[in-house]
Amino acid sequence: MRLREIRTDAGLTGRDLGRLTGWHSSKVSRIEHARQTPSADDITAWCKHCGAVDQAADLIAALRAAEGMFVEWQRMERTGLRVAQESVIPLWERTRRFRIYSSWLIPGPLQTPTYIRALLHALQVRRDLPDDVEAAVRVRVDKQHVIHEGDHRFAVVLEEGALRYRIGDAETMAAQLGHLLAVAALPSVSLGVIPLEADRSALWPLESFFLYDDEQVNVELVSGHLTVTQPREIAMYAEVFAQLANLAVYGASARSLITEAISSLDG
Repeated sequence: MRLREIRTDAGLTGRDLGRLTGWHSSKVSRIEHARQTPSADDITAWCKHCGAVDQAADLIAALRAAEGMFVEWQRMERTGLRVAQESVIPLWERTRRFRIYSSWLIPGPLQTPTYIRALLHALQVRRDLPDDVEAAVRVRVDKQHVIHEGDHRFAVVLEEGALRYRIGDAETMAAQLGHLLAVAALPSVSLGVIPLEADRSALWPLESFFLYDDEQVNVELVSGHLTVTQPREIAMYAEVFAQLANLAVYGASARSLITEAISSLDG
């Protein structure tokens, strides 16, 4: 949209700009209609021929930010799972307020080593990655020190289904749920569970996400890792988290749902 505004402000048609840059005019149309991502060189040429050289740097910075928002798992994990686990350590260390919503898994800060191992082994096989699962498990467990040290605070909201989806064998899952009961008692952790029978008419289960202070949101998708840094979007996630938290039960009611999930494993 901004590039189109720059062109029209310069009094140029798409054909005019294509002639000046040496591009086919269809390239101008593809860029303006978001069917082709411009390169930094494209932006530089566009601004030069539209008399808006002073705007090129900001537009290139916006391009870089957009490119960094979404990273494919294949690119992020090309050398294995350990490096991907290590990449978020600085973010974990500097974050003071974690807001975590999970609809399908117990989230990383609250996971046991055996649960982590089952998850990462499945990822390693499914994505055909180098087998550094044990090293990645150690990194993820080491990161959990932030729960016990400093002034980090964790507000965690789980869908009840996350307590029921079995990761690993029954023993692994029972140990994970038992650990969840233990960490829920920590002063740094607030744990809420949204019951299956909760009225979801206004807000149904969503993609899982991590909200780090008011700095960024991370969302794990099937194909890659999404990082949201726009303040307006972060505020949207914060508002939705508050609404999800209001649907959850806490304390004895949450513990009851967890113990029921443990009991169901006996079957």
